[in-house]
Amino acid sequence: MREAKFGLAGTPNPRGGVLQLSGMPYTTSAVTRTRKDARGKLPESSMAPWSELAMTRTCTCIYHFLVLSWYIFLNYYISQQGGDQQKSKIFLNGGHWKYLTFLNLLLQAIFFGVACVEDVLKRIKGEKDIKFMTTFRDLLFTTLAFPISTFVFLSFWILFLYDRELVYPKVLDGIFPVWLNHAMHTSILPFSLVEVMLRPHCYPRKKKGLTVLAGASIMYITRVLWIYSDTGTWVYPVFAKLSPVGLTAFFSLSYIFSAGIYLLGEKLNHWKWGDAMQPRKKRK
Repeated sequence: MREAKFGLAGTPNPRGGVLQLSGMPYTTSAVTRTRKDARGKLPESSMAPWSELAMTRTCTCIYHFLVLSWYIFLNYYISQQGGDQQKSKIFLNGGHWKYLTFLNLLLQAIFFGVACVEDVLKRIKGEKDIKFMTTFRDLLFTTLAFPISTFVFLSFWILFLYDRELVYPKVLDGIFPVWLNHAMHTSILPFSLVEVMLRPHCYPRKKKGLTVLAGASIMYITRVLWIYSDTGTWVYPVFAKLSPVGLTAFFSLSYIFSAGIYLLGEKLNHWKWGDAMQPRKKRK
């Protein structure tokens, strides 16, 4: 096998074979992932063969498809529960879409559907031709899918452990199976965390991201208040325990909590993938 030395690391070898990069041999089938270190060398761990990248993309695509199928099944299963007379009483005065839990399941199905489409288009057209789809995928995950799924998980289990009658009365155990409760309130967090670890997401500027999250929060709070004014019943029993001032404080703290989750997601993304996926600052 021939070897060739070049003055500039990374110069391609037209004959193939092994390249001598700053005194370190690498095959031409490798792809550089990181920049050179302080000594101008490319560490061996920064090189990955095309086959490895292809396998990673394939596994990511399969994962997105499986999770999408799971969320489609959950949404379909729940939509069929209205036919049961005992279960249909729970969905009175606003239907099942009055619950943030079910809205989150729909949101997750939409996100993983977008992720699947983006995976397929990336293979067909390439990354440069689907920048809009990738940007939309990242915006949907960073501002809504991750914060809301994490908020539902934490808020539900905190209230459940404190007093389950405030959020999920014991009578529901005889109506909904245990697996469905965990599917709606437990598995949603691991799926979101795996997505954070699986590939990087470009976060928008904090002002834009928090504004989108605030808009979604206001829309849901408005719906909750409208249902109460129209039917005289609260979506969740915990709201009936609070005074108007307490409700205002509860809704305000809920947004602050979800905003904190948004910032946590940004930190996790930065911790896993580094500065490359952070929003760029505007030039003065």
